[in-house]
Amino acid sequence: MTETGIDDGFEAWLRERTPERGLRPKSAAVLEVLVSQPRRASFGSTAELAQLAGVNVATVTRTAQALGFAGWPALQQELRARYMSSLSAPQVAEEHRDVDSPGSASLRRDLDSLALLNRRFAEDEIRNVAEAVAAARRTLVIADGSYAAVGIAFAHNARLAGYDVHAITAGDAELANATAKLSAEDVLIAISFWRLYESTVLAANEAKARGARAFAITDAASPALAGAVEQVLMVPAEGVTFFPSLTAGMSLVQAIVAQLAAVDPVLTGESIEAAEAMWSRFDLLHRRPGAAERSVSKRPTGRGVSAG
Repeated sequence: MTETGIDDGFEAWLRERTPERGLRPKSAAVLEVLVSQPRRASFGSTAELAQLAGVNVATVTRTAQALGFAGWPALQQELRARYMSSLSAPQVAEEHRDVDSPGSASLRRDLDSLALLNRRFAEDEIRNVAEAVAAARRTLVIADGSYAAVGIAFAHNARLAGYDVHAITAGDAELANATAKLSAEDVLIAISFWRLYESTVLAANEAKARGARAFAITDAASPALAGAVEQVLMVPAEGVTFFPSLTAGMSLVQAIVAQLAAVDPVLTGESIEAAEAMWSRFDLLHRRPGAAERSVSKRPTGRGVSAG
């Protein structure tokens, strides 16, 4: 893919973020580099971007802030997510073909992503989602592909905490049926990384039309999805090969569930106790022999040694 091979939506998204008063000439030069050279902008340093635009590093940072980001790292994360989402799986793999020791590189990438996630998120953003789920009659979690794992973990743990949360991962028919039942008492959470499924956008818009509260957990705030939800929670999801990393997304939903469990500790405590009792009744968990089991009388052998 050439530098100009990215779709027109990328440029439109950047230009829409330009403040009404416009950008100063040097910042405008930075913006033109971002638009015309998305790959270099996605992977280059601030010094490289500054050199391409003919400005200093501070101007690159100020441009990112003028476009509504905390700084260059936050802008570059979304630039890269949007650039990667425009590529096919083979093209994504090609972007990472020179990675030495992919296993170690993957671990380092995930550590970097978690550090960025920790710096980015304010507690009130996580609390807002948790309180919405706690107040809802029912919460629908949409997650498909490899990141269905994130949605399943979220729904499973939220139910254990005492809330009616269900993940839809079985296909569009199940999603359509579940969406048809949404009301103003419900919450929808859309989880999507790398490429956005059309059905996810449709479900989010349907939820909004029906009065449900909707949130998105994603690595790139697509205008189609962002326009249908009240809050977009951005997480880094780039891996070192052709599929996205789920580490930061999983950490974020775990943080939301932890906050959810703190909304009503009595409810959560009772729910966990009930689940534990049912696990025992169904004899679900393997248990090591306890003291009582080990103390069962054993017939001695003829040589005075207990039988095993």
